[in-house]
Amino acid sequence: MKVYISADIEGISGVTDLDHIRREGKDYDTARMLMTNEVNAAVEGAFEGGASEVTVNDSHGSMINLLMEELDPRVSIISGAPKPLSMVQGVQGNDAAFFIGYHSKAGTEDAVMDHTYHGRVVHTIRVNGAELGELGINAALAGHFGVPVVLVSGDERTTQEAEALLGNVEVVATKEGIGRFAARNVHPAAACKEIKRKAQKVIQESRQRNPYIIPPPLRLEMDVLFSDMADRIVMVPSVERVSGRCVAYHCEDFVTLYTMMRAMILIASTAMR
Repeated sequence: MKVYISADIEGISGVTDLDHIRREGKDYDTARMLMTNEVNAAVEGAFEGGASEVTVNDSHGSMINLLMEELDPRVSIISGAPKPLSMVQGVQGNDAAFFIGYHSKAGTEDAVMDHTYHGRVVHTIRVNGAELGELGINAALAGHFGVPVVLVSGDERTTQEAEALLGNVEVVATKEGIGRFAARNVHPAAACKEIKRKAQKVIQESRQRNPYIIPPPLRLEMDVLFSDMADRIVMVPSVERVSGRCVAYHCEDFVTLYTMMRAMILIASTAMR
C-alpha cells in the first residue's frame, strides 16, 4: 500500500494568522513546526496501518515549509516550486492520498483563511458548473490518476466540504473557525493524536474507496477579482471571455485543465495591485 500526502498549512491546528503562513511572518517558524508534527502523525498512522511507502508533498506557497530534518525518516519528500502538478505532484502510482492541513474554498463562511489557490487573484473556480476549491480540484486531479483521497484534515468547514464532495472519506477537524483569522483550536497534541488514529484506521481497513472523478468534456470557469486580470488571461487564444471578470476554457483532460488553471492564475497575478 503506497500512501501519498499533500500537506498545506492553513488547516493546521494553531495556524490562524498571516504571520503564521508567510515566510517573513514572525510566527512562521512555529507554524512550520506544527505543520511538520501533523504530517508526521499522518505518516506514523499510515505505516502502523500497513503502508509500505509514504510520499509527502510540501504544498503550501513556495513549498519549502516542512522541517525536513524533523520528518519521519521513512518518507520521501517532494519540495520546492514550481512543480508540474503543484499541490499534487507525485500522486501518480499511489494507492491512497491524505490531504493534511487543507482549507476551505474562497468565500466559505466561518472558515479559517479560506481562499482558492491565490487569494489576491481568484474569486471563484468552477469545473463543469460545480464550484471547487483546492480540495476538490486536487482530489479530481488525484482521481484522474486513479488515486482516492481517503483522509482530510483542516478546519471544521473544510472537513464538511470534504464529506460533501468525497462522501466516503475520513476527516479530522483541527479547529472551528470564528472568523477568517480566528479559531477555536484543538490542542496540537490532540490533533496529531486524532490524525494518527484516523490514518492508521483508514489504511488498516483497506476498504475500497472510489477516486473522485469529473468526467470529460471539461469546462473551467474562473472569476478573478478585477477585470484587468481577465484582460490578460484572454490573450491566451484558447480562453474565452464570459464576462468582465470571468474567463473559461474547454478541454478533455484534467491534467490539461489543471495546467491551464495554474497558467491563468500566474498571468492574472501580473495585474495584482
